[in-house]
Amino acid sequence: MAPPPLCIGVVAPLTGRLAPLGAPLSYVLRALAPRLAHVRNGGRRHEVTVAVRDSRSEPGAARQAVRDLADEDGARIVLTMAGTRVLPAVADACEETGMPCVSTTFPWQAYVHARGAGPGHRFRWTYHFSWGLDDIARVFAGMWERVTPRATVGCLWNDDLQGRLLRHERYGFEAVLSGRGHTLTDLGAYHEPAGDLRAQADRLREHGADLVTSASTATDLALFHRQAREAGLRPRLITCSRWLTYPHTHTTPAPDVHAELGDARVATLVYWSPVHPYRSSLDGGTCAELARAYEEDTGASWLQPLGLAHALLETAHHALATAADPADRASVADAVARTRLDTIAGPLDWTAGPTPNIALLPLVGGQWHPEPAGPRLAVVDNTGRPEVPLTGDLIPAR
Repeated sequence: MAPPPLCIGVVAPLTGRLAPLGAPLSYVLRALAPRLAHVRNGGRRHEVTVAVRDSRSEPGAARQAVRDLADEDGARIVLTMAGTRVLPAVADACEETGMPCVSTTFPWQAYVHARGAGPGHRFRWTYHFSWGLDDIARVFAGMWERVTPRATVGCLWNDDLQGRLLRHERYGFEAVLSGRGHTLTDLGAYHEPAGDLRAQADRLREHGADLVTSASTATDLALFHRQAREAGLRPRLITCSRWLTYPHTHTTPAPDVHAELGDARVATLVYWSPVHPYRSSLDGGTCAELARAYEEDTGASWLQPLGLAHALLETAHHALATAADPADRASVADAVARTRLDTIAGPLDWTAGPTPNIALLPLVGGQWHPEPAGPRLAVVDNTGRPEVPLTGDLIPAR
């Protein structure tokens, strides 16, 4: 008698403000459907179904999606990504429900703190793979030092969770960069979304900031850039995480923020790209092949979350294939906890830390280079991941 089907649950932002970030996950689900149709565990073949529930880009809807996946779809594991408030809501709902969960695209310190915990805390059901805020600091500092050995860096940080953690005494930039000779000018938090950043621009000009670092939305960064130019502040380099890791901002209506930034030289973190030298554990496909297929099938530019979405599904498949009992949620959670897997996003190892429930994903540095077909994200610093080839030079503003 054939065993009952196993269900992989997915909470994705199919609608709402985060919907464009759900596109890579939706695409990978379609592309990998044949590979996900079954899994072999202990010599037995299990049919696999995939149930997708819409988070609607809201924490309350995300929590309800988890309950529906557990109660109505019989999910054995839940996958999710994207959203500084939505992702922790999914993880918390899974922890409360007793549902194995794997998530990504959120610095691990923010993932832990958003859930009211601290490093060293061990969750029973929920697992995450990502980079750390300390990794962002080191990658950005490496790019600053390509411009000037000792930089005066203006910090444009918001009043949300990530902004607070970036100035944290243990995880923040100051702690990581102590001894490297940089001067950080932290103006305190601004409220997001910003209506006016002229005061910040004036103060950074007064402090002689030659570089600026931020975790702002692309829209807020474009506003800052316009008002900084009006104030006579022309930083040689802007380093920004979050939304500037994507080709365009995802607001409605969506302006071309890269065009608005004009001649600003914007650098960011790169966690996945077509030149990363990794292969899928499901079908052996390369990063370049995945990015090319996405562009051909959708007509849109590849996005960094594409590789991480693929790795989410690789992890779920691996957990179901290696669990002592793939129909038992506790067994599936235990399988994730001991997972060491080479994925299209790189090697993931939940046995190594840096804290329980976390697999670390290293970063490289990238910069947006204007080209006739649109901005291109070039890998310009691979100090932390030398196996990733460089695809361009870091170019500061004149």
